[in-house]
Amino acid sequence: MSLPKINPTSTVAWKKLQEHFQSIEEVQMKDLFAQDPERANKLTLYWEDFYIDFSKNRITDQTLSLLLELAKEVKLEDAIKSYFSGEIINETENRAVLHTALRAKETEAISVEGENIIPKVFEVKKQIETFTNQIVNGSKKGFTGKKFTDVVNIGIGGSDLGPAMVVGSLEFYKNHLTTHFVSNIDGDHVQEIIKKLNPETTLFVIVSKTFTTQETLTNANTIREWFLKSATQQDVAKHFVAVSTNIEKTKEFGISESNIFPIWDWVGGRFSLWSAVGLSISLSVGFENFNKLLSGANKMDTHFKTEAFDKNLPVVLALISIWYNNFFKTETEAVIPYSQYLNNFSAYLQQSSMESNGKSVDRNGNHVSYQTGNVVWGTPGTNSQHAFFQLIHQGTKLIPVDFIGFVDSLHGNQDHQDKLISNFIAQTEALLNGKSKELIIQEAQAENLTLEQTNKLLPFKVFEGNKPTNTIFIQKLTPESLGKLIAMYEHKIFVQGIIWNVFSFDQFGVELGKKLAGNILGDIKNSSLANHDASTLNLLHYYKKLT
Repeated sequence: MSLPKINPTSTVAWKKLQEHFQSIEEVQMKDLFAQDPERANKLTLYWEDFYIDFSKNRITDQTLSLLLELAKEVKLEDAIKSYFSGEIINETENRAVLHTALRAKETEAISVEGENIIPKVFEVKKQIETFTNQIVNGSKKGFTGKKFTDVVNIGIGGSDLGPAMVVGSLEFYKNHLTTHFVSNIDGDHVQEIIKKLNPETTLFVIVSKTFTTQETLTNANTIREWFLKSATQQDVAKHFVAVSTNIEKTKEFGISESNIFPIWDWVGGRFSLWSAVGLSISLSVGFENFNKLLSGANKMDTHFKTEAFDKNLPVVLALISIWYNNFFKTETEAVIPYSQYLNNFSAYLQQSSMESNGKSVDRNGNHVSYQTGNVVWGTPGTNSQHAFFQLIHQGTKLIPVDFIGFVDSLHGNQDHQDKLISNFIAQTEALLNGKSKELIIQEAQAENLTLEQTNKLLPFKVFEGNKPTNTIFIQKLTPESLGKLIAMYEHKIFVQGIIWNVFSFDQFGVELGKKLAGNILGDIKNSSLANHDASTLNLLHYYKKLT
């Protein structure tokens, strides 16, 4: 069974939403709150330690009802069943999509081509646990008999962004090991990491499914050359491990077969942190916390699979995003976590969302006539308030924002936390209400400004307000709550892809640049140049002349 292939614009619900949009486009959210004293309560969802207020959106009960109709018409329920059951929903690459199986319970049974994959998943989890414990407790040592102090993850894309984001997010829970990430093929990047390391006490984790990724293998080889200045080829086996399917290539590199952690075809890169790709996470925070991360994601999976759509966190967030993207024609959405720990969270979502749904051809092979994909961006608050919030408040673009906050701080400084959360809540209120002319005039009078001064400043100080936000309030940043949060956004992305009728799990757009880079590298290394456009030829001549 394949995914449904329904053009959303052909549905009855889409046409109703277009008509509805005409009547609601200019609606003021302040008026909606005034008309319905229960609005905030009705448009808030509670689930475990999550509290999600989506009342500050340009939506009514009718909007939600029509969006839920759209979800039914595009057969979202059937798609979710296919998603979790191991069917080949990544049709263009002939693969199942089962990162959810990586965090499933051991009692579950999920089949791929007739084989229950859960026992294999747990075999690898046991391998991760054993290896992690040996490194953390010091029983597995480096080539001079010293305990490991540093771990370097060598990967790119999902093999870097996911683990790096989680390790940063869970820094509070880290052990004595210091974790570093090498991703960019920029030689300056890898050299800056190397100069911080002692080869006797550093473990290197090479993450490459095929063990052929240019950036990853280039960095790995550079690091091995550096390592071999202090050690022998035999010592490589004690300091390098791999997450890969290519046993022969990893063994040729010098990695012991017992230190190769498998990954499967049905795990996409940008959703792979739950697999052995997350080995650096386990090493950084310990296997127990890594397992709690998986457990939290599994709880969100169960919620997504079983909860009615109107109470389903990923579904509701996805439908609201569709509403803005396809009817208000917004092109971006900001994700602002009020936690410095989540410094890399928006960058992680950027890849998982934009690589998944950045498609212009639908599942029928037709060019789409509607917007797909959102430009996802953001940095933590309160820093972002002093950076780009001016544009969100008073700019010409409508930018929906997700605010993510935690009730409890991890270090317990209540004064800092109170000030952080006051900003977190105040921004959503400011974006809702804006600032009226009347209030500005009152403030000017209090400051004893003349009428002329007041009128001159008035147009610059008015805030229109009516800017949409979702507020995601979580009790505390723990490995489990982080797992829930990441999985919630994963499922939101899936729902959006189903509604837009695109294949969310391939990424052919990534491959073209890789191939052309290989061709151009040949031109740089050779004396003659291949046939290129005039601009590319000029750039090649310029580079070769100066290097």
